[in-house]
Amino acid sequence: MTPTLRSGPKRAALLLMPNDNTTVTHSDAHPRSSNGAVINWLLDADPSIRWQVMRDLTDTPAEIVAAERSRVASEGWGPRLLDQQRPDGQWGDGVATPFWWSNMYTLLFLRDLGVDPTSARVREAIDLVRDNVTWGPWFGDSPFFEGEVEPCINGRVVALGAYFGEHSDRLVDRLLSEQLADGGWNCEAERGSVRSSFHTTICVLEGLLAFETAFGATSTVTDARRRAQDYLLERRLLRRLSSGEIIKDRKGGEDWTQFAFPTLWHYDVLRALDYMRAASVEPDVRVDEAVATVVERRQASGRWLLDVRHRDTLHEELAGSVGAPNRWITLRALRVLDWYPRRD
Repeated sequence: MTPTLRSGPKRAALLLMPNDNTTVTHSDAHPRSSNGAVINWLLDADPSIRWQVMRDLTDTPAEIVAAERSRVASEGWGPRLLDQQRPDGQWGDGVATPFWWSNMYTLLFLRDLGVDPTSARVREAIDLVRDNVTWGPWFGDSPFFEGEVEPCINGRVVALGAYFGEHSDRLVDRLLSEQLADGGWNCEAERGSVRSSFHTTICVLEGLLAFETAFGATSTVTDARRRAQDYLLERRLLRRLSSGEIIKDRKGGEDWTQFAFPTLWHYDVLRALDYMRAASVEPDVRVDEAVATVVERRQASGRWLLDVRHRDTLHEELAGSVGAPNRWITLRALRVLDWYPRRD
């Protein structure tokens, strides 16, 4: 069986997978987003990108996708990150960035890579984190997977716990209790803010979705997610409800039509759309403008650029160069456009 892109006329391009005798056939025409040349460019990459392209943008058989994913922990970027873990379970030196930052964002990068959480190498790393890593004395030495106090952080921790099999009902209950009246969350709520933040809301949404995907949906969590989704959708994913103007990041100055990888705690419309896709939200007119932004930023080559790198991004060499075509951004954009229905 030779897997092809999911639709469109066929103009086959053959690619031989490394370390394998399986020949993968790709279609040339994607209905909304790409062609065979872009798919082949994406596949000419680290296993962490290859397996996601196969899963999300082609009809590659599941067993081939699984085989490619299994390489992530042992080839390329995966082992590079895993090998940087210290004997005490932490990453970094605690000087360039605090340990909590390097620990959380390295683990999130491993999650972005799609490393198999059941592999022996990964289980060894996660066991070290679970048994040794805390949030420090400022937070009562709370164990890593029990989180700290800010929902923007705890949303990411819930996502990591769900991915790596470290269950925390207490942390989910805390997030649910902190949802604001307008439907979202804000790390500034403990200092009196009553308005939600796009940044915090997307971090919590991703965490709650990962929790439900891993451990099963509940009406309480699903209802909270829907309220938060509506908070973003009512604002067309990028505009102020009060004035209708496009929102810019007050701290960084970027507007939310600029795409970053990794996103860290920052919101942008591609991140929001990729969440909506993953959550199987039915697209409607409220996402049209955000999707149009994604389409407009596609280059003549069919690729997307890395527009911005956020401050204190770790492992920059894995994320790509600002202003250059970027496989991570292109992968996310193509799967968003694959989710979005054609309106012709």
